[in-house]
Amino acid sequence: VGGLQSFGDRYCCMDKIVMWLKIAVSCLPAMLIGLPLKAWLDKHFYNPTVVALMLLLYGAGFLFVARYNRSRKPRVNSIAALRWSDALLIGVFQVLALIPGTSRSGATILGGILIGTSREVAAEYTFFLAVPVMFGASLLKIVKFGAISGTELGVLLVCMAVAFGVSILAIRFLMGYIRKHDFTAFGWYRIGLGLLVLLYFYVIR
Repeated sequence: VGGLQSFGDRYCCMDKIVMWLKIAVSCLPAMLIGLPLKAWLDKHFYNPTVVALMLLLYGAGFLFVARYNRSRKPRVNSIAALRWSDALLIGVFQVLALIPGTSRSGATILGGILIGTSREVAAEYTFFLAVPVMFGASLLKIVKFGAISGTELGVLLVCMAVAFGVSILAIRFLMGYIRKHDFTAFGWYRIGLGLLVLLYFYVIR
């Protein structure tokens, strides 16, 4: 009984149920808009120019938000304080990550801060939002492969499980860093990488 109570207190309290419902709302734009457009976007935008421009654009966005964040008072200081409309808007920003060169976590964090969340809330919400997004992406890959043997399915599941685990650890590290530091380092990193991509594909190559 004590174990069930502990499980209920940790995972089934109303605040957590509402949080996951808000995350479901944030996933709606990607499902309704992103899935139908993903193949088209990959076909027309997956090239060095677009990737480099998105790296530069979001790098500049990180630098802007780092400066903007110092002089503002957040409207939302906890996930529980997120409105349903906030969750939907963060989901809209997540759709932007379908453009190659755009970071999903970067887009949702920038979106969260721009609509009024604290840096910590934006980072934490992005971490939780990554769970259904990556699970859904893995499921789509399985469906895309179509008819495969049991061995191939097993290898695919193991590979996706490892990728999922590594992604969660990487995002968790990133979220921990963001809670203590601003986005300046990420901004300059993306700008530097964007310039290197342009240099390689249009000067060196």
